[in-house]
Amino acid sequence: MRLTRCQAALAAAITLNLLVLFYVSWLQHQPRNGSATSPRVTILVREFEAFDNAVPELVDSFLQQDPAQPVVVAADTLPYPPLPLPRLPNVRLALLQPALDRPAAASRPETYVATEFVALVPDGARAEAPGQMEHMVEALRMGGTRLVAAPVATANPARCLALNVSLREWTARYGPAPTAPRCDALDGDAVVLLRARDLFNLSAPLARPLGTSLFLQTALRGWAVRLLELPFAAARQPPLATAHARWKAERVLRTLGIRLVSWEGGRLEWFGCSKETTRCFGTVVGDTPAYLYEDRWTPPCCLRALRETAHYVVGVLEAAGVRYWLEGGSLLGAARHGDIIPWDYDVDLGIYLEDVGNCEQLRGAEAGSVVDERGFVWEKAVEGDFFRVQYSESNHLHVDLWPFYPRNGVMTKDTWLDHRQDVEFPEHFLQPLVPLPFAGFVAQAPNNYRRFLELKFGPGVIENPEYPNPALRSLAGG
Repeated sequence: MRLTRCQAALAAAITLNLLVLFYVSWLQHQPRNGSATSPRVTILVREFEAFDNAVPELVDSFLQQDPAQPVVVAADTLPYPPLPLPRLPNVRLALLQPALDRPAAASRPETYVATEFVALVPDGARAEAPGQMEHMVEALRMGGTRLVAAPVATANPARCLALNVSLREWTARYGPAPTAPRCDALDGDAVVLLRARDLFNLSAPLARPLGTSLFLQTALRGWAVRLLELPFAAARQPPLATAHARWKAERVLRTLGIRLVSWEGGRLEWFGCSKETTRCFGTVVGDTPAYLYEDRWTPPCCLRALRETAHYVVGVLEAAGVRYWLEGGSLLGAARHGDIIPWDYDVDLGIYLEDVGNCEQLRGAEAGSVVDERGFVWEKAVEGDFFRVQYSESNHLHVDLWPFYPRNGVMTKDTWLDHRQDVEFPEHFLQPLVPLPFAGFVAQAPNNYRRFLELKFGPGVIENPEYPNPALRSLAGG
């Protein structure tokens, strides 16, 4: 069959269009400028020290792979000494601290990123193997995790960890990752890839130290990271700066609301209050500390200080022959948890008024504030006729000592506060006192303490926990 001239022209046009479509499609799947990296990824460098870094070498290694590679170096303020970065439109320095002479967008890191993906590259990394970013992008596109990572061949290459973050308890707990290479967090140096929209939806996307803050936020959201066997080279070992690194870690952990980190192997790091600092919360109003309004419980550093203070005070009272017992919420915590109630902010002990003279510290507190050899502060409370022992002169976490005396078989006292449990009770609950585990030691408690607690708080109080003032804040969330 012979083709007419029109049919031949039509067939040629169709063939040409198909060739053009194929060529355009092929171009779309090729790296720009024949490079091995992809412009779908912005290289973002955040973790470096201004006084000693390998950032210029890092940036140069990625530009050698692709001269058009977008690179953003992010710093809080202008680095000094200045970073010798190449003067290219695709290499930008982002200053994150707001300044009066710059628009608001200039201090937002997302302003500098126009790609779908962001690679967070630590100081000391170097791009040498072609196609590493493309492999990471494809691994992320396969799904299963919201982040992928590749180790950097430094002295501290990345490894997988499990991470559980409890904001209510102000605590981060690290452990072995049972599903490696799928992890909650990484320990060590790694290049981390994620979508730009995910990174910039985090509350503190570029807080330093970047690895610590990033994985605290992603683990809290249930995002996993997959560690790939695709190592990056190291330009040189970055400075250790141990003390400075710890200072940065403490600052970001405080900012993100973490006071205790439990590391793999059981090592604990505390980032909260101490004897030398103020406590983590201010004056308590309406029996409801501020952290309860944030749906949090007592910071673990504060609980540790309360346990230490209670144990010390009990030791002093026992040595002096002062009869005491766990009172109020502290007795309730002992009965329910064997410890301080997780949201309580002080410890309460009852004492016999007639025994006050047996204790040197209490006698001294009658005349004024006394700081003992351990740094604890003994004083009369300003709110009424009872004693208070503070953790230190700076940190006012405390144990309250309530002097009771018997009258016609009923224990009473001279100062009453507007607490529902602040009531008189029969002395037979104290005859005899019984040992009860509390806060890591054994304290004295009323006999038949269940009836004692129900007299003070109401039936079923041990089995039905509630915040101190449910009218203001309820454990159920109201």
